[in-house]
Amino acid sequence: MSQENLELVRAICAPWQRGDFGSVEWADPQIEFGFADGPTPGTWTGLAAMSEAWRAALGAFDRLEMEVDEYISVDGEHVLVLTTNTGRGKTSGFELGELRTRSANLFRIRDGKVTKLVAYWDRQRALEAVGLSD
Repeated sequence: MSQENLELVRAICAPWQRGDFGSVEWADPQIEFGFADGPTPGTWTGLAAMSEAWRAALGAFDRLEMEVDEYISVDGEHVLVLTTNTGRGKTSGFELGELRTRSANLFRIRDGKVTKLVAYWDRQRALEAVGLSD
């Protein structure tokens, strides 16, 4: 099952790397979504709430690009995706690329659907959450 989960997450992240965050067919209708840290930490339930939270977060940027560094199958239902993000904020004009923001997304998959997705701005915090920190 974890190989199937890994392939599902790869299919989700492929359009994200092209800047396309519009698809949600991979998500359970009652998905638990959250930002564990960063500028807008919080949790939301359901597709509409997740979409609105993503829209608000992405709306703070003129440009935001995500590159997958590594996919880690944590266990039978969790996949951790390590990413590097670059971008430009709308308000500050600050180039995130200068910082090379290293983030992560933790997916929980059950019955072929993502039932929980937690986005971490701080990659180390995500690694700690799944017991993989140094």
